[in-house]
Amino acid sequence: MNKKGWFPGVLFIILLSVGFLNAQGTQTEKQPLFLILKSLESRFGVSFSYVDSTIENKVAISPDPDLDLETALEFLKLETGLEFDFLDNRFIVVKKAVKNRSFVRTQRLNEVIITNYLTSGISKLNNGSITIKPEKFGILPGLTEPDVLQTIQALPGVISSDETVSNINVRGGTHDQNLILWDGIKMYQSGHFFGLISAFNPFIANNIIMHKNGTPAKYGDGVSSIIDMKLPDEIDGEFQGGAGFNLINAVGYAKVPITENTELQVSSRRSLTDFLNTPPFEQYSKRIFQDSDFSNAQKNGNSISQNETFFFYDVTAKFLWDITEKDKLRVHFFNVFNDLNYDEQSTVNDRNEALNSKLTQRNSAIGLSYTRDWTEYLSTKAQAYVTNYDLDALNYDVLNNQRLIQENEIYDGAFKFDLNYNPNEQFEINAGYQFNEVGISNFEDVNNPRFRSYIKNVVRTHAVYGEFDYTSYDLQTKLIAGTRLNYISKFDMVLVEPRLTFSQRFLNYLRFEAQGEFKSQTTSQIIDLQNDFLGIENRRWVLANNNTEVVTINEKNIYPVPVIKSKQASAGLHFNKNGFLFGVEGFLKKVSGITTRSQGFQNQYQFENAIGDYQVTGVEALLNKQFGTLFSTWISYTYSKNDYSFESLNNSESFPNNVDIRHALTFAGTYTYENLKIALGLNWHSGIPNTQPAINDNPNDDVITYASPNSSNLKDYLRTDFSAWYKFKISDGVEGNFGASIWNLLNNKNIIKTYYVLDDNNTVNKVENESLGFTPNVSLLFKF
Repeated sequence: MNKKGWFPGVLFIILLSVGFLNAQGTQTEKQPLFLILKSLESRFGVSFSYVDSTIENKVAISPDPDLDLETALEFLKLETGLEFDFLDNRFIVVKKAVKNRSFVRTQRLNEVIITNYLTSGISKLNNGSITIKPEKFGILPGLTEPDVLQTIQALPGVISSDETVSNINVRGGTHDQNLILWDGIKMYQSGHFFGLISAFNPFIANNIIMHKNGTPAKYGDGVSSIIDMKLPDEIDGEFQGGAGFNLINAVGYAKVPITENTELQVSSRRSLTDFLNTPPFEQYSKRIFQDSDFSNAQKNGNSISQNETFFFYDVTAKFLWDITEKDKLRVHFFNVFNDLNYDEQSTVNDRNEALNSKLTQRNSAIGLSYTRDWTEYLSTKAQAYVTNYDLDALNYDVLNNQRLIQENEIYDGAFKFDLNYNPNEQFEINAGYQFNEVGISNFEDVNNPRFRSYIKNVVRTHAVYGEFDYTSYDLQTKLIAGTRLNYISKFDMVLVEPRLTFSQRFLNYLRFEAQGEFKSQTTSQIIDLQNDFLGIENRRWVLANNNTEVVTINEKNIYPVPVIKSKQASAGLHFNKNGFLFGVEGFLKKVSGITTRSQGFQNQYQFENAIGDYQVTGVEALLNKQFGTLFSTWISYTYSKNDYSFESLNNSESFPNNVDIRHALTFAGTYTYENLKIALGLNWHSGIPNTQPAINDNPNDDVITYASPNSSNLKDYLRTDFSAWYKFKISDGVEGNFGASIWNLLNNKNIIKTYYVLDDNNTVNKVENESLGFTPNVSLLFKF
């Protein structure tokens, strides 16, 4: 069979199967609302409070018995036009909707098919996505707060091979293949402390959506995944805020009504690390600075590093203005910053010298969006933004009298226009246009020997997309089909990207799901030298140039960087009944246009410039059992086989990917009693591939002869985490939350990277990077 034809064939079979499935169930006769509420009270152990006149003469179709409480209430809200407000976990007030507008736009209902997916606040929808709501977040082992990018690593198929949030591998992909959006704006920096902490304040985000496949057509980029973080977008006239700290940073946030139709949302975090030395800071420093120029200078007997300072902060703001009942204006601002400084002191010719080395990393963005509700069925949204990423390093080598300046900078300007038409709850059409202009520059300046290089590339992309979304009245069947057309003017290249999601429920507790997609991206990260940018953040962003070989311009080598393209198909079954969940999903993904420089090789291919692809086949499984409201436990397991294929390497034979983690397992349990939550979990995965020196390596030459690439593996990874949260009331309207966590409770020594170097005596030395050790943390947050 022609391998190039497998993906269209899968799409055709899935589409064909739709015709043989019952697209719409039998509608149930309408019942009095008070009878439906009594049934929900009995089923979920809740109590509804209402004025008799509010529900008098109200009738509705009874929600499907397999729906969770939140989805059932959303269904009744659409049926009756009433509001259902939770006072706490048990009491719900039923009231008439406040009519501030002359009309109400029809709202689509995306069914939550799995609630408490791992823990409360994490749900799976019938469009295949995973949603995380930090405000309703339960607890996960090892976390004192709902860190978004740490949380998603508990999901099947998502892992970080080096424990960081700046190197998240989704179904075998690299981190630069994840599209991370903050209120629709693309982010190029995802972590504080160079990847150990998420750069996004978890207390201001309202909803996080993750797609691993079947991505909606409105999304470009991100051949591995989409992580879309959304801030609250409705003005409710209520003040909310909070402030607190943990042993790494302090945090504050507020949602402030200004007038009846305006609101300001602000948040900020600032590290305590430059004036307070804490146990987690010591562990983070040991982990992130190992094997860097900073730590290597400390190991050098003739040179020492001192007066080191490190801090980070982030600031976000969103201004909401409802101009009229149909028009909404939103202004967005985001800034995240990391700074490291240290002095390298040495004695040269009996003279003491001290020079300052530093590394700064920043991602700033500003955006404007305008939404117009033309009718109750039709709305449009226009958004424009500019995002800027800047990574700067100044590195002094006192012993060799060398100064190195490096800079990696991005300017990304975008305009999006999105149209939604949904005449009823069953149908929706989404279409739009997107323009992106991305400019990326890389600058390098060395004083001894004299060398200077500046390379800048700009790519403009135009995209149009259209998508059809059908949901049957009884929510049994869902079909989303769409296509995105990308035109890259610089290469005169047109890319057609079909997207598909199909979901069918059987027997009220069994659901079949199939997804497929084509995607592409023009940005990627590469590593030129392992000690670039002080060896701490050595990945630099580059743009595709569509070259197939090295080109020399003005004595500068321009290495080939193709447009990255992907194809993916997946299918799975989910069983969910009486608090017992079992899901299994198989997937096949192929990504082409990758380069050796983007993969971080530290073996015989470290300085090669080859173009190739990788292919991943795998199975993800999740087993979750909830015992009432007290106890929940889950096991997630992923098996995947991930292989490279480079025509010019390894005799054109495939070999294991650098992140080919064949087996990954997470086992955890949570206990909740009133205001106390406790979680304990275990994370295990097989060791990542490694290339060892060959047995016949000649010790007399000045090179290392390696065995077959990635032919061995590091030892298995094992980590146990613990967390506890306690909520307490201080006064009316003021609530306290205390958290404590231990990352790597048993202090397991895990090797996350191994490579080999030659010393001055031509001896091969093994270098090992260790994971985080025993890392305790506590947090205290006040909400008001």
